[in-house]
Amino acid sequence: MPLVPLCVIGGGSIGMRHIECALASDVVDLTAVVEADADRRAALRDMGLPAVAGLDEVPPATKGAVIATPTPNHAHMALDCLERGWAVLVEKPLTETLADADLLCVRAEELGLPLITGHHRRCHPFVRHARDMIARLGQLVAVQGIWSLRKHDTYYDPLWRRSAGAGPILTNLSHEIDLLHCMVGGITEVSAMSSSAARGFEIEDTTALSLRFDNGALGSFVMSDAGASPWAFEAATGENPAIAVRGGDPLRFIGMEGALSFPSLALWQASPGHPPDWQYPLVEEGGPDLAKVDGVAVQLDRFAAVVQGGQDALLATGRDGWRTMLVLDAVQAAARTGQTQTVAQ
Repeated sequence: MPLVPLCVIGGGSIGMRHIECALASDVVDLTAVVEADADRRAALRDMGLPAVAGLDEVPPATKGAVIATPTPNHAHMALDCLERGWAVLVEKPLTETLADADLLCVRAEELGLPLITGHHRRCHPFVRHARDMIARLGQLVAVQGIWSLRKHDTYYDPLWRRSAGAGPILTNLSHEIDLLHCMVGGITEVSAMSSSAARGFEIEDTTALSLRFDNGALGSFVMSDAGASPWAFEAATGENPAIAVRGGDPLRFIGMEGALSFPSLALWQASPGHPPDWQYPLVEEGGPDLAKVDGVAVQLDRFAAVVQGGQDALLATGRDGWRTMLVLDAVQAAARTGQTQTVAQ
């Protein structure tokens, strides 16, 4: 089959991950790397990459774009790509504001073009297996999660990383919310408390959440970029080469018939011949031996198939990205006001 011609917009650290995946892919033809900064563009060309300054220089055969620019540029860049008739994959968060996210989704729907949000964690095999295994737990009653990784002190040398909008709620929680949406369902209510006591910055360093899901389950989640622990998605899976693997399951799902740890997929259920109540021991079943994959690479190949007209129920759509932003807005409002927030769907 012919390769799918895609461009990558943005040649920074996230853009380079997509570029490397595109070059290694058996189904993608990297037609251009769009980079507005002249010095960075020259460096990309020195790497042998087809770097150009703007969208007008992208080869006309291009059918799709991956947008990996700073978040404030997502909306106008994605709209420009849609108007050119390209399918679009936008790195998370989808846009800087909810209004822009809605505008982007509406325009993609009007044009009948695919709009994908870059929540690549969905593409790991253990995520797909977890969705099936949660169904074995009976009625889901509770979800417990944690993401706690101490970022190195020099991470905060740039002023913008200590300023409003750069805390773990917006930077890291979006992945966790999308995973919960993917595996459990919609979130309808949020309560939150935040603290900056550990680092003393303008931004929060730790947040504790309470969640209500539309299926009736309740959840709790702790986010911290100051606390050192083994409990975080990246530390458990090794998906990010910049973060050390430490092990430890950061998510637990609890139902009336049993419980599941994630991402190990260890399953706890009733011993044979007994009900799952507290009078009898539960039996642990180890998780399946699944292949380790690069979620960004799998997402890119699946996006390429969508560009060619395929359907994909796993990838996060533009509306999925918008729903995650709704929850993040509710979390910030709850932490600011001390009041439970309803998440309007």
